[in-house]
Amino acid sequence: MPNRLDLRADCTQCFAICCVSPAFARSSDFAFDKPAGVPCPHLATDHRCSIHDRLRAEGFAGCTAYDCFGAGQRLAQETFGGRDWRADPEVAGPMFAALPIMRGLHELHWYLTDVLDLATSAPLRHDLWAVSERVERAAASPAGGILEVDLDALRSKVGPLLREASRLARARFDGPDHAGDDLSAADLRGADLRGVCLRGALLIGARLDDADLDHADLLGADLRGADLRGALLAGALFVTRTQLGGAGGDRRTTLPHGIARPAHWPA
Repeated sequence: MPNRLDLRADCTQCFAICCVSPAFARSSDFAFDKPAGVPCPHLATDHRCSIHDRLRAEGFAGCTAYDCFGAGQRLAQETFGGRDWRADPEVAGPMFAALPIMRGLHELHWYLTDVLDLATSAPLRHDLWAVSERVERAAASPAGGILEVDLDALRSKVGPLLREASRLARARFDGPDHAGDDLSAADLRGADLRGVCLRGALLIGARLDDADLDHADLLGADLRGADLRGALLAGALFVTRTQLGGAGGDRRTTLPHGIARPAHWPA
């Protein structure tokens, strides 16, 4: 199974697949509409973003928050053997179609690495390793097979294990369950949220500054616009760079191992 370093995006080893494959709609995150499979107008011929140093100022906060979990470079260098879609147009369609699949597989890896080594996961470790091997076999599929991967089926296998691993990790805190709750703009400043289940919760614009989120389950929580200044996230479960990229924090915010501070946060 890939380690956390393998699950970090390395744009120097990719062909800007994420600037072509996804569709996006004009919103607070994107300044204009872009259909799926169409290169962004800001994509230069060298596969670099021509406005990378001013993406947020130009209205592309969504680009700064996006994270492929290392799927882009794996597709470019491993699955498609270093073939550039511009120089070799026949790989373009399959490569772009494969991005959401590989990203989904690497995201599952990301969550599995979060709980595999926890002492509380000991009763599940065999099953966690077994399902992680299934995910990796799918991710290692050749170019002719990656589009046949049933991502939903794998998610259905991984999901219950992640949920149980979360329950075991949070059991000693006896925190409340706010899974799926709408906590948008909630004032949770300085709150003791240790062991709280916030899985899939809407925390858009929430005040979480100085909150303690140790062992809180944040899988799928929407943190766009949330204030994380001084929040304790180092021990939180299932935190992603995309979540943090859509939120605001500062140098006092503690982060889980393997996650770098977003570039737009104050130094």
